[in-house]
Amino acid sequence: MAYYIHAAKFFLKNTTETNGYLEITDDGKFGSYYPESEKPAGKIVEYGDKWVAPGLFDTHIHGLLGHDVTDGDWDAINEMSEGLLKAGVTSWLPTTVTASFDQLNNVCKAIGDHQGQETGAKIRGIHFEGPYFTEEHKGAQDPKYLRDPDIDEFHKWQASAHGLLNKISIAPERKGAAEFTRQAVEEGVVVSIGHSSATYEQAKRCIEAGASMFTHTYNGMNEFGHRDPGMVGAAYTMDDTTCEIICDGHHNAPAAVRVLIDQKTPDNVALVTDCMRAGLMPDGDYMLGELEVYVKDDMARLKVGDNLAGSILLLKDALKNVVDWNIATPEEAVRMGSLVPAKSMHMENKVGSIVPGADADFLILNPDMTLSETYLDGKSRYQA
Repeated sequence: MAYYIHAAKFFLKNTTETNGYLEITDDGKFGSYYPESEKPAGKIVEYGDKWVAPGLFDTHIHGLLGHDVTDGDWDAINEMSEGLLKAGVTSWLPTTVTASFDQLNNVCKAIGDHQGQETGAKIRGIHFEGPYFTEEHKGAQDPKYLRDPDIDEFHKWQASAHGLLNKISIAPERKGAAEFTRQAVEEGVVVSIGHSSATYEQAKRCIEAGASMFTHTYNGMNEFGHRDPGMVGAAYTMDDTTCEIICDGHHNAPAAVRVLIDQKTPDNVALVTDCMRAGLMPDGDYMLGELEVYVKDDMARLKVGDNLAGSILLLKDALKNVVDWNIATPEEAVRMGSLVPAKSMHMENKVGSIVPGADADFLILNPDMTLSETYLDGKSRYQA
């Protein structure tokens, strides 16, 4: 049965509207938006002073609720999809860490063989973070599996994934990186660059070959220098690229996030979590791939080396953080968590915004940017 949402603010694709009615069709799609003066006839669901935003799209997330994508357990991955509704996430890319060929292939089979069967946040593809990285900036990636890009190996994974492997993060200085990038992009895969010691010129070569993203900008890459701008300099200056950023207050100082947003504009910055299995879980000891991790003080760190090991950030909190830090407006924060990630994956026509005909995946936000409710296909699935 069709109905209308009445609320104080609506973050539509091209504008933000104050007070009005949003149509949800009987097949779970967005219909038309009507201003306050054009109250429609029909069932109205009242949300008073609350705000309506598109569901969030996390394109870089490893785990949640004690589960890790790299384990390759479909039931666990589906539990993650359910849990993500509590984070305001309605679409996501299950993301692996560097691992053996067989382990990564098992992930591809687990997700590819169950395509479309998830019961929570919608799986929009698979993101391989690695294994084609450099050891110097490996972060929490297992060095024994790091290697040069191999398109034939990638094709085997893609076959197991039934075409769902649509994003891969690589280091541009690895042998054959530009050639790999060109081929993968021709096949419709989004290539992101990170975990890298690349020079500015090496990063630029990979971008010109078709790479279009920077993996968790600042983290896992050499720092900006005025004589050697490196990866960060490339992120700042390469046109038509999207920069991932982790906004948990630990990975990056708010001022550094502000510099990135100011340089790239909010239309080219995608909020991601890089969340590992301890998300929505208590402090304690966990595993990230084959590496031991401890979680304390809202941070996940390696037991050996003490590097940050992903995060326990929820995407809804990343939006609130950038607003609370006074480096983005609510409209910009919502855009960076929904439409920009969708555009980065060339999916803006079906996810990431409130437009007629798109799946009615949306959030009810409080005016302080906290999450009140999550809808999937026009049905309420989570209430805070």
